[in-house]
Amino acid sequence: MADPKRLTAEQLAEAVRERTGHIFRDPQRLQRALTHASARSAHAGLDYERFEFLGDRVLGLVVADMLLAAYPDAVEGELSLRLNALVNAEALSEIAEEIGLTELIRAGADVRNLAERKRVNLRADALESLIAVLYLDGGLEAARAFIHRYWKPRSQAMARAKRDPKTELQEWAHQAASATPSYKVEGREGPDHDPVFTVSVAVGKFAAAQGRGRSKREAEQAAATALLVREGVWADEGHAA
Repeated sequence: MADPKRLTAEQLAEAVRERTGHIFRDPQRLQRALTHASARSAHAGLDYERFEFLGDRVLGLVVADMLLAAYPDAVEGELSLRLNALVNAEALSEIAEEIGLTELIRAGADVRNLAERKRVNLRADALESLIAVLYLDGGLEAARAFIHRYWKPRSQAMARAKRDPKTELQEWAHQAASATPSYKVEGREGPDHDPVFTVSVAVGKFAAAQGRGRSKREAEQAAATALLVREGVWADEGHAA
């Protein structure tokens, strides 16, 4: 692929069409959406950020709608966790890499020296910009078709994967209470070769929950599960509604 800064708007639109299946009516707008601020003049540096803003909202709407249809019995807490996992910067960065969007971003030479975290954010921002242009150019259905193509398989893979209760509790705690779960060993019973631990976990102002297990980690997972079930994030032990 040639340097994206050397591509005409029409050539860029054709390259993106190959990745999205959408024929763009306004290649100039697409070019602006994929031009990072580092490659812009001081007088035209806002489009990229404005497209990110819109694309983020379109993505959230379509993924939320997709999850509601896929999990009709899920409670709000579970839906929120699934949504966050699908629209975070890491997920977007992976999809941008998967479709080869990174090589189409027009950016300044200094971007090559960015730390990995900032490169992740750049790829995620570019993908949100692309979603915004799909929406503006072809309406919600054009954006929806693209999002379903790449996000739906990830959602289905998440449903098949065994989820770790401690990880989910941490994500829920940050969202619900802006807090980090705090685990405490409350007791240890049994002989050294076969101990049973009791662990409690607290999140902000929520009441603590307890769990038991043959290791501290197992007890922590049980406690996390108990809190998730009690607060309606999970419908039963280890399985979301």
